[in-house]
Amino acid sequence: MAQQPAPSSLKYLAGHAPALLAQVQARIAEGSLGRLLLARYPAAHGVRTDGALYDYVHELKAQFMRRSEPLSKVAYDGKLHVVRNALGTHTAISRVQGGKLKAKREIRVASVMREVPAEWLRMIVVHELAHLRIREHDKAFYALCTHMEPAYHQHEFDLRLYLTHLHLGGQPLWEAAGTSLQPRA
Repeated sequence: MAQQPAPSSLKYLAGHAPALLAQVQARIAEGSLGRLLLARYPAAHGVRTDGALYDYVHELKAQFMRRSEPLSKVAYDGKLHVVRNALGTHTAISRVQGGKLKAKREIRVASVMREVPAEWLRMIVVHELAHLRIREHDKAFYALCTHMEPAYHQHEFDLRLYLTHLHLGGQPLWEAAGTSLQPRA
């Protein structure tokens, strides 16, 4: 009989229903969590550079948040640490220049997000864009997220499954192969 993972290994899924956690533990015990994710998300996105990420974020912002403050920078950030629950960040830096208050808004996305499915990148970007309007993670915040990405909660859960997979020593499921991204076997 396969050994059940320790509760600390399910830290990315804290707060979910015990019945759901039992299903995840069963998948982990039988070694099928990675296969489940690959079946659900067979390919990674192609947004590889900071420039491409900037364009991607601005397209979503133009579609859903035209009247929000402009962004001065969008980039992948290798310093964001998944363990500290930061897959992306948003910052608003205010400075006085020539007697005027100028604000710079930035979005940074964890570098680990370079090699994940497009749905997960979109979910992270939507989350950070929503913070341009709503600071707290409240009902209005998640309503805005699901307005921009109707499957927001499913993608967030699946990303948490992937982070659990990695935390338990699983290998990344998608890797760069030339110019296209391929699922790992």
